[in-house]
Amino acid sequence: QVQLVESGGGLVQAGGSLRLSCAASGRTLSTYSIGWFRQAPGKEREFAAAIGRNDATYYADSVKGRLAISRDNAKLTVYLLMNTLKLEDTAVYYCARCRYIVESTCVPDNNWGQGTQVTVSS
Repeated sequence: QVQLVESGGGLVQAGGSLRLSCAASGRTLSTYSIGWFRQAPGKEREFAAAIGRNDATYYADSVKGRLAISRDNAKLTVYLLMNTLKLEDTAVYYCARCRYIVESTCVPDNNWGQGTQVTVSS
């Protein structure tokens, strides 16, 4: 089973940008669909973005137009570029393998890592 490790979080001002990385163990990433999820304080974890094996991308309505997911299979890494960050983007961000994608949403395998904290300040 692929293991994923998130990195790249930090403190950023509202309106700024950040790029998160999701590094995979093993020899291949291309056979997996990968999703990014986030969990804000006091809230449930929610879907943010996903990229399919064919590089199709999917986004939650709340992030559409501001987040961009991409992958570099040679580097075994999936990225999440976050632009025009808002206070409400503050959360711990997790990546996970998608068991499948349904209605443009990643259904995760629930093999969660530590995540990476993103804090947006005013």
